[in-house]
Amino acid sequence: MVNWLKRKFDTASHNPIKGAKDILKYIGPGLLVTVGFIDPGNWASNLAAGSGYGYSLLWMVTLSTIMLILLQHNVAHLGIVTGDCLSEAASKHLKPWLSKTVLSTAVLASVSTALAEILGGAIALNMLFKIPVRIGAILVLALILWMLFSSSYKRIEKWIIGFVSIIGISFLYELSLVNVNWGEAVKGWLTPNFPAGSMPIIMAVLGAVVMPHNLFLHSEIIQSREWNKQDQEIIKKQLKYEFADTLFSMLVGWAINSAMIILAAATFFSKDVQVTELNQAQSMLEPLAGKAAAVVFGVALLFSGISSTTTAGMAGGSIVAGMFKEPYDIKDSHTKLGVASILTAATALIFLIADPFKGLVYSQMLLSIQLPITIFLQIYLTSSAKVMGIYKNSLRHNIALWVIGLTVTALNIMLLISYL
Repeated sequence: MVNWLKRKFDTASHNPIKGAKDILKYIGPGLLVTVGFIDPGNWASNLAAGSGYGYSLLWMVTLSTIMLILLQHNVAHLGIVTGDCLSEAASKHLKPWLSKTVLSTAVLASVSTALAEILGGAIALNMLFKIPVRIGAILVLALILWMLFSSSYKRIEKWIIGFVSIIGISFLYELSLVNVNWGEAVKGWLTPNFPAGSMPIIMAVLGAVVMPHNLFLHSEIIQSREWNKQDQEIIKKQLKYEFADTLFSMLVGWAINSAMIILAAATFFSKDVQVTELNQAQSMLEPLAGKAAAVVFGVALLFSGISSTTTAGMAGGSIVAGMFKEPYDIKDSHTKLGVASILTAATALIFLIADPFKGLVYSQMLLSIQLPITIFLQIYLTSSAKVMGIYKNSLRHNIALWVIGLTVTALNIMLLISYL
């Protein structure tokens, strides 16, 4: 069997068509991760960035995506090489008190993530069907629990790929309706800028793109593409194809996040309209870009909320199962506990939020505060020869990861200073 797989990969490397088909087989896990940073929390942060500061904060999407590619690629390696997700690896290789502390903060981050996702879906239901937000939150919760508890991973992956496609097409349509200053957009992508009062929004954009739960999720679901961890050639091929999946998927996310800011800059900033809630964004789109644009906006938000809540639940289940040194398995009691408790807790918190839009933005800021903990956990594990063997991080990779971790920490300090 091993020899057959080795021949299969060797043949693909000399046959471009065969190689392309093999790469396509690996596309999927990265797109599930992408859902996490085109979620309703991103919508809130990106619309606030675009309506308040025009194109000037697009650089943060570029920087965040570069960080994300390196981080997600690195954590996927952990899953491929060890067969453990980030949570399992932490439980196995850290002292119990330390692993429980670190993973508990990850659980809180997952609740914060799920809150934003469920709330976004509920807001979309309110936009489209006038369903009260709290009732909409319960409907989204019920749908996601049904999807996760009754479906296989492969089916969920197909749904998510379809949802991401709908969201991407929706924003292409939206952009076709407005006048975009592409010169300013290119400048915004490439030139760091810190306008007065923008630090909370910058941090929210960071927290909305580079998300802790996605690091746990990617290390788990990448194992759906594993074949044989004993053959070194097969592992090398897996690592190569994983990078193709990650790079493609992260660029899709970069494009959609950029489109959100550009749409807000072209429609709201140009009219000096500051967006303070998603419902306002939809209502303002109608006179500026037409009724169809407003409807498409709501539909895309709904699919964003449903798909990102699904992956948030999977990530939560993976983290809790990992605390017991177990993989994600929806039939297992620990995974069920993680999925149900995190999604239910997030829904309960929605009933305590007076301003849904601010709830979305601040949930992303909380994620950015927890993020350095997860990043440094990841660096520690993937740098260890005991954990990764010959696939441990090189000096070059470690330098890049440490720069990312320290940059995120520095941005958090700047955020705290901005509030003092």
